[in-house]
Amino acid sequence: MSLDRLIEHCKANDTKAQSELYMLFSSTLFSICLKYSRSYAEAEDNLQDAFITIFKKIGQYKNKGSFEGWLKRITINTALQRYRKQGGIFDIIKDDEIEDETITEDEEDAVSLEYLLQIIQELPNQYRLVFSLYVLDGYSHQEIAEALQINKGTSKSNLARARQILKTKIKAYKPGAHSQSL
Repeated sequence: MSLDRLIEHCKANDTKAQSELYMLFSSTLFSICLKYSRSYAEAEDNLQDAFITIFKKIGQYKNKGSFEGWLKRITINTALQRYRKQGGIFDIIKDDEIEDETITEDEEDAVSLEYLLQIIQELPNQYRLVFSLYVLDGYSHQEIAEALQINKGTSKSNLARARQILKTKIKAYKPGAHSQSL
């Protein structure tokens, strides 16, 4: 069945089509959930919540733009809603406290993808969310500020702190010591 037909069947609440759509996109969307979650179980919860929202709102998809992009946006927003409900998770930091720290390619190459994902998941919520939105999903600081209901300076400072934490953990990384952690 073509994707367009599959979407139309999902709009008609066809459970077989919904199951097929889930099988088609669940692994892609789950990897997004992992970036925004503190644990595997939380990522599973976010994925389930995202698909509930997708099936409720699929009638709003007008076949304009990328369907996968639409799914990803819903998935990210679903994960962010969980943190908005918690409220007050963002530190307010003055712009002059921001350090422009970057992780060099050599440091990135020195760690496994599994370890990198693990240390991203270990970041405090506010740092993990901003880091994932900015670095992994290409959001601007303005878009992050709007999505998380924070100011632009807070987004920049949380990104800088996330990078510093990751840089410290990567420097301390010993190959093989964390490969079985996930």
